[in-house]
Amino acid sequence: LYQFDKVGTRLENITDWGLNQFIKQYGKKVITKEAIFHYVYAVLHNPAYRKKYELNLKREFPRIPFYEDFKQWSEWGKALMNLHINYETVQPFELKELSTDHKENPKAKLKADKENGTIILDENTILTSIPKEAWTYTLGNRSALEWILDQYKEKKPKDPTIAEKFNTYKFADYKLQVIDLLKRICTVSMETMKIIEEMNLINKEN
Repeated sequence: LYQFDKVGTRLENITDWGLNQFIKQYGKKVITKEAIFHYVYAVLHNPAYRKKYELNLKREFPRIPFYEDFKQWSEWGKALMNLHINYETVQPFELKELSTDHKENPKAKLKADKENGTIILDENTILTSIPKEAWTYTLGNRSALEWILDQYKEKKPKDPTIAEKFNTYKFADYKLQVIDLLKRICTVSMETMKIIEEMNLINKEN
């Protein structure tokens, strides 16, 4: 929404020219630069838009269409942005934790089983009751849940010196934190897909 110059002056990224294009299309009452920002965020999550312009989006900046109900799209964008920025504070989804063993130093797994709606954290613990819809919110070519799992996997550096002296990360030290994060990301994924399904209904009507 903003950028800052070298002396800290805040500059708006949405130009007055851009604002005027939206005012010409929709009128002055509902249009602000912040509302446009939310509108654009929603449009970029619209499955119909992403499919129609898939090739274009790979090679050029996105071109933003004027959808009929600006206010609705702006509200969707604001809701999505709130979910995605504040993912650490949303209500955790009620996933179930199953203890499969009681090994003192369980080996980390961090594997997703979409078919059965589970995540194998380590040799001791499995998260269950993950809805199928939660896997459909993706970041690139992976679901948000799988992205989290990948970030917290134990990976041995190729450099032997780094591996010996600096590779101190152990999943067990972050296990409770990761469980909490996965529950919150599950909520974010579910709520995101609810909004996207609402978009799909509008797409079908049009």
